[in-house]
Amino acid sequence: MDFHILISNLTNPTLLFFVLGVFAVLVKSDLEIPASSSKFISLYLLFSIGFKGGQELAHSGFTTEIVYALLFGLVIASIIPLYTFFILKKKMTISDAGAVAAAYGSVSAVTFVAAVSFLDSQKIAFGGHMVAVMALMESPAIIMGVILLIKFDTESHSKGKLAETIKHSFTNGSVLMIIGSLVIGLIADTKQAEGIKPFTTDIFKGFLAIFLLEMGIVTAKRFAAFKKYGWFATAFAIVIPLINGCAVAALSGLFIHDIGNRFIFSISIFQWHWVLHSLLILLLECPCII
Repeated sequence: MDFHILISNLTNPTLLFFVLGVFAVLVKSDLEIPASSSKFISLYLLFSIGFKGGQELAHSGFTTEIVYALLFGLVIASIIPLYTFFILKKKMTISDAGAVAAAYGSVSAVTFVAAVSFLDSQKIAFGGHMVAVMALMESPAIIMGVILLIKFDTESHSKGKLAETIKHSFTNGSVLMIIGSLVIGLIADTKQAEGIKPFTTDIFKGFLAIFLLEMGIVTAKRFAAFKKYGWFATAFAIVIPLINGCAVAALSGLFIHDIGNRFIFSISIFQWHWVLHSLLILLLECPCII
């Protein structure tokens, strides 16, 4: 590893705000981000990423690689919940295993935002179509989780609600915001889009810093979960994302040549929720890609 990159990322303001959030909870400070403000910042980050992705896609055009990327995203978002479910149900209830498996197959918006920020800090470009891939990967994972619950949990309340779940997976706020912003960025006039560039680009990192401050606070408040759920859940949350990420990084290299796109693919399916993923994405380059 290049220690200059490591040191640079350790002193990245966004990471330091994440650490500040953790520290605030540990010292029992009353520092907090209002829920409404946190929601607004989340929507802003998704809007900014989606709009910029649409603008980039409008300039790059539609290629065969984009089709492959979309198909690959749908496939891995379906396969990961399937195999993780059968591992998890050995130690968890069927409902818990299904919910966690769906989470590992879907894409964390927080992880995606942090990954985009890392690429931007390293001056590495990625395709605008990866925003669409990220959004589309959300639905297959949720649908697969519900199907597994219906099949294996005789007491599941999900029976008969598959259609409703499919609809929600495409219309929930986060997915609708990023896809809608992508489409608007794609069809918007380039000169007119320049008018909102200060909002979509210039203040992005500032909002990201506040967002990660909130993530640090949430992370620290969930430290107790490690003790509650025991060694299996903790070990699973560390090992499985490594396996998934490295496997996706290697497989994506067969038909995707751009390093930024491969990085987005491999990082997007990392689900080291709250405690690890924001920190690791900002610190480390994925060894399977470089």
